[in-house]
Amino acid sequence: MMTWRGSGVPADSYYEAREGCAEGPKSKFKIKAGRTLSIRRWQTAFSPEGYLDIASVLSRIQRAGVHPSIRGEVWEFLLGCFDPKSTFDEREQLRQQRRVQYQRWKDVCRELDSHVGSGIVVTAPLVTEDGQPIKDPLVLMEASPNQIPSQRSQVDSGAESTDPLMNKEVISWKLTLHQIGLDVLRTDRSLVFYEKKENLSKLWDILAVYAWIDKDVGYCQGMSDLCSPMIILLEDEADAFWCFERLMHKLRGNFRCTERSVGVENQLQSLASITQVLDPKLHQHLETLGGGDYLFAVRMLMVLFRRELSFGDSLYLWEMMWASEYHPDLFMLYEEPEILTEKNDRSKRKVKSIRQFGKFERDNIRNGTKTSEAPLPITVFLVASVLKDKSTKLLHEAHGLDDVVKILNDITGDLDAKKACSHAIKLHKKYLKMTKNS
Repeated sequence: MMTWRGSGVPADSYYEAREGCAEGPKSKFKIKAGRTLSIRRWQTAFSPEGYLDIASVLSRIQRAGVHPSIRGEVWEFLLGCFDPKSTFDEREQLRQQRRVQYQRWKDVCRELDSHVGSGIVVTAPLVTEDGQPIKDPLVLMEASPNQIPSQRSQVDSGAESTDPLMNKEVISWKLTLHQIGLDVLRTDRSLVFYEKKENLSKLWDILAVYAWIDKDVGYCQGMSDLCSPMIILLEDEADAFWCFERLMHKLRGNFRCTERSVGVENQLQSLASITQVLDPKLHQHLETLGGGDYLFAVRMLMVLFRRELSFGDSLYLWEMMWASEYHPDLFMLYEEPEILTEKNDRSKRKVKSIRQFGKFERDNIRNGTKTSEAPLPITVFLVASVLKDKSTKLLHEAHGLDDVVKILNDITGDLDAKKACSHAIKLHKKYLKMTKNS
């Protein structure tokens, strides 16, 4: 493990990059002793029984992030996998139950397609749109490369045994498998971690299983970018799956598409409203250029600034966001009602300290925003802060939508995650005051 130094350690130092890869954004965030949530502070935040003092943890994360060595276990709380009011024993029991559940789902997927769990990353279509297996040898070779003969025959026979009466759900799922594979091979390819085929297949398996259990959303491009860090931070595949599943509770609305609308449109409309209130001149300029739909911001909203920041800095940004948005009922909100126990229910009866909420969520509460109203996510204000920061440049140099896209693309490597988060929270406060008084 890397030692801490007085000036701080760059966030990317903990995630080894492959030699010869094209240089991406450089890390600006530094992990600093005495400020970043350390292993010692994390351990002392638990009582002997395992109850977590979430308030002390949130304040530390919001200030300077999480040390990479404990990032995975901290994220499990930030994303609502576990209740801070649970004990060590209760969490371990729940973890084992979830591992069993994930394996059940994976077994179902393996019965539907033998590639799941085989270590193979499928990169070519396996079935036609009407569910018929594709038997073209070249397609099969591309779908399942580098397999020894015994494995080859097993995989091929799995494809050929496709049920002719396969229902639409199964066909739809099978049609996504090669798209998942293509995206997996493009995801974080600069990291040494993904030189190992078992890590690529782990990512593919998790996304394939998620696509099966979430029938409404399935798989969409961008999900691999959201899932990849979970694979890196959590060694057990099932634990990584559940972390990703909880993250999708927050973000799945962005990926839900119909014939008439794209899920992220709601956030784009909110971004337009926020910009109109906070910077009416810029909003008017963007509308004049034909960008009033704010589609140029889709990527930032969908993959949470993964393209604009280095890998390490994007992880810091995420945990900063989640700590700021944290609500102590998050675990309760996500769990199925039949799983809840009386011990979990006690949190409903107990009046919570405002310190148990993140900064961003506190402002919503203080301004009378009700939980049922689904307050705007901090991501929208992060994008608004980027637009505000580039307002002068956009007003003077953007003469068309191509210019807008170019100016926003140029923030890659220039964006500071810490400053952007701080600015977003300030804009949020200002927006709430302005809209409350209007």
